[in-house]
Amino acid sequence: MSADVVPFHVEIDEREVADLRDRLRRTRWPERETVDDWSQGVPLGYVRELAEHWCEAYDMNRLADRLGRHPQVRTVIDGLDIHALHVRSPHADAVPLLLTHGWPGSVVEFLECVEPLTDPTAHGGDAADAFHVVIPSLPGYGFSGKPDRAGWDAERTARAWCTLMERLGYERFAAQGGDWGGVITTALGYLAPERVLGIHLNSALASAEALLALGDLTPEEQADLAGVQAFQAAESGYAAIQGTKPQTLGYGLADSPAGQLAWIVEKFHAWTDNDGHPEQAVSRDAILDDVMVYWLNGAAASSARLYWEVSDRPWRDFTPTAVPVAYSVFPKEIVRLSERWARTRYPDLGYYRRVPRGGHFAALEEPDLFVAEVRAGFAALGVTARPATAAGA
Repeated sequence: MSADVVPFHVEIDEREVADLRDRLRRTRWPERETVDDWSQGVPLGYVRELAEHWCEAYDMNRLADRLGRHPQVRTVIDGLDIHALHVRSPHADAVPLLLTHGWPGSVVEFLECVEPLTDPTAHGGDAADAFHVVIPSLPGYGFSGKPDRAGWDAERTARAWCTLMERLGYERFAAQGGDWGGVITTALGYLAPERVLGIHLNSALASAEALLALGDLTPEEQADLAGVQAFQAAESGYAAIQGTKPQTLGYGLADSPAGQLAWIVEKFHAWTDNDGHPEQAVSRDAILDDVMVYWLNGAAASSARLYWEVSDRPWRDFTPTAVPVAYSVFPKEIVRLSERWARTRYPDLGYYRRVPRGGHFAALEEPDLFVAEVRAGFAALGVTARPATAAGA
């Protein structure tokens, strides 16, 4: 490992906790919504309930304790502090695996998956399924630094990830991602194919025109296309705001923990596999762990700027990848691609499966299923550890 990489651990200052509680107790609430559902946004009653739990019952050290179970590092890349979890497998020949989150996610999404991925023989897998796991915080997110000038788009982040992996001692590696993590992981596949063994995606993007050009859409493809259109019509307002005026948005969310909470929790309702309540998919405290990452780091504006960075350039030019691809489609993902639709963007698609449950936050909602898909996907691509790889053997 490079000398440029230093150990890091999260500490939560009691003064920050006192300030958070004070702000929550002094929240100036709006009137309740005029409907009996989520169509106008998060219902007032639920946000107040969550805020009270956050203030009075949530363990404010829970996030630091959960992250502290795993080694963490920081390193400066291209002038910016980059934070990452770096957990080596007990199997010495494990495959290096880079996991990238999106918005409004964080490294918290993957915490329940770390041990099964790094030590598969202790969690129902085979030594061939072992990975050395690296989970970075995106620039402007979590415990990474905040860019102080424009230019940190998805492709620049992908190049930074190559530097990070090299400093951690991994010349070649596999990569996985969803949401922005899927965009960045895809970019790794066409920017640095010589470094990337293969990629696994739980969200992927491809051109709607490319699908229509295939003709004779199946009922499933018609439903997938209709889902994309419905999302663009009714659920994409957050992206328009973050892609045009992230700084303006940041003032309110940086000042109000209740505002930051509501802005994120809406997505846990809309994007998870639930029957009307987000806590059917993700526990209350796990949701608050993720919100804490944003609140503690004042990351509302800096995380939103990634949308602005890509809003004025053709980031959806759907450049094909040049590496083997595995793609797991979770049923409540925002965008779902059929196999032939996916092949218009990912020609070397070696694994495709529609899984029975789960949504946008796949690793957080269904960690066991997510781990199984990562294992199966990379195994299908031939990206596995060599046998007899126990450390010290």
